[in-house]
Amino acid sequence: MNCSVSFRAAPGPGFAAGCTVSTWVNVPKLAGPIAYVLIAHGPPRRAHETTESVEDNLMGLVDAMHLRRAVERVPIVGARLIVRGRYVALDYGHPRYYMRLPSPSRLWRHHVTAGGPVCLTVCLEPLPPGHLGVDAVETYLARAVRTDRAYMGATTIRTR
Repeated sequence: MNCSVSFRAAPGPGFAAGCTVSTWVNVPKLAGPIAYVLIAHGPPRRAHETTESVEDNLMGLVDAMHLRRAVERVPIVGARLIVRGRYVALDYGHPRYYMRLPSPSRLWRHHVTAGGPVCLTVCLEPLPPGHLGVDAVETYLARAVRTDRAYMGATTIRTR
């Protein structure tokens, strides 16, 4: 029997620090609020980065956090968020490091600290440079889901 097993480790803090992270709360008309964390990366910027290495590192995040393709049922991936006052960090699966989330809104932090659900999303599509408005983010996410390049999981705050 010839079996090939592939495992991608969680990337180190250097790659994690280069990711673009966005947070927001969506309040649908027929359901309760859901907080979101979007993690993506721009085109390769550093001398040692390639499109393939960026994607491999993003897939390391996907594997380490047990995310699934966005077109599948969203899995519960455990309590991965640590909130200390206005600071929020994500346990992205690295054995020694967390990823700090940049300045989530007061509404987002309140939702999370009250135990509300959070949808983690990692997109493999390169994120365009510059500030993206709501419509641009929706278009970006829709394209990533449509092309099977978005991965999701449901998480909450870690209480211990």
